[in-house]
Amino acid sequence: MADLIDLGEFGDGFRDDPHSVYARLRERGPVHRVRLPPPDQHHETWLVVGHEEARTALADPRLAKDGSRIGMVFLDEELIGKHLLASDPPQHARLRGLVSRAFTMRRVEELRPRIQEITDELLDAMLPHDRADLVDSLAYPLPITVICELLGVPELDRGEFRKMSSEAVAPTDADLENNAFVRLAEYLTELIEDKRRSGPSGDLLSDLIRTTAEDGDRLSPGELRGMAFILLIAGHETTVNLISNAVHALLTHPDQLTALRADLSLVDGVVEETLRYEGPVENATFRFAAEPLEIGGTQVEKGDFVMVGLSAADRDALRYPTPDRFDIHRDTRGHLAFGHGIHYCLGAPLARLEARTAIRTLLQRAPGLALDGPPGDWLPGMLMRGVRSLPVRW
Repeated sequence: MADLIDLGEFGDGFRDDPHSVYARLRERGPVHRVRLPPPDQHHETWLVVGHEEARTALADPRLAKDGSRIGMVFLDEELIGKHLLASDPPQHARLRGLVSRAFTMRRVEELRPRIQEITDELLDAMLPHDRADLVDSLAYPLPITVICELLGVPELDRGEFRKMSSEAVAPTDADLENNAFVRLAEYLTELIEDKRRSGPSGDLLSDLIRTTAEDGDRLSPGELRGMAFILLIAGHETTVNLISNAVHALLTHPDQLTALRADLSLVDGVVEETLRYEGPVENATFRFAAEPLEIGGTQVEKGDFVMVGLSAADRDALRYPTPDRFDIHRDTRGHLAFGHGIHYCLGAPLARLEARTAIRTLLQRAPGLALDGPPGDWLPGMLMRGVRSLPVRW
């Protein structure tokens, strides 16, 4: 058995700068046995930190996402329902096929004017002041408004929903995490029942309730709840961090900010380099070895947990020269921020569209944008990568 590395021993330094830890691990090899930091310190897993090995692992069918294949059921699936990130073929292909019928590229493209309108409204409210927290003023309200309108979620208590959502993806305490999933399950159950009763309304969730494959297949109530959960939570949490991480990177790399201001067409490069350099998802959700296999020369036994390090892989110098440099002109092709293989993020086009719109419009309308003090704490846990607040002035 490989040496066990206790990531909790790095303390808060690991949360604030995991990249230096991942770099030290990569120097020793592409795969390591680790114990997770608090609040997940009871979990041990294999952690893949090399780019080539991560890309291969993400597409390896021997690494399952459905915990039932090794006799496990996880909190989200138990309380919410079966969803794309907890399923394998052929069930995964069935679920994704049903969702793809309603969540199309055309539907995303049709959102472009509305995304611009929401961005302008948020900046209209923010810019008359001379400073703000960019997370509260733009990075959070833009994607949560877009995904709620897309799904047909009524105006909800955004503050309360934000607490539930954050605790689900970046838990600070096991009891709070459990409570968040219970409340989310109750909310989504009521929402779906309301939509069943009210009939077709043109929103994505209503369409999912009524979507039928050629063979008459439909999503079950549990699958609908699981799908709503993934679309609602993943549909905004990742984009919040993508926008705030991009702006933070630009404001701490003035040469790159100057280049972007001189040519706003480089905004695509900003988004892709942010995804590589400080992507919103630090590590993919757990996979499980459905049979013994080898990853990067390391033997993994049946039933072992495997965590694929997206952030670690995307700073692998074997794939990207000078990986710790933020360079918006870089060729970022092949980055793993949205995953790879059959679990590649369904919402990637929407996240990219929202981030490009937010960053370009912000810089056009706030030419003197600058940091107004240090950012807030980095989110806890090893799933999401983002700051709780980003003070800016202009």
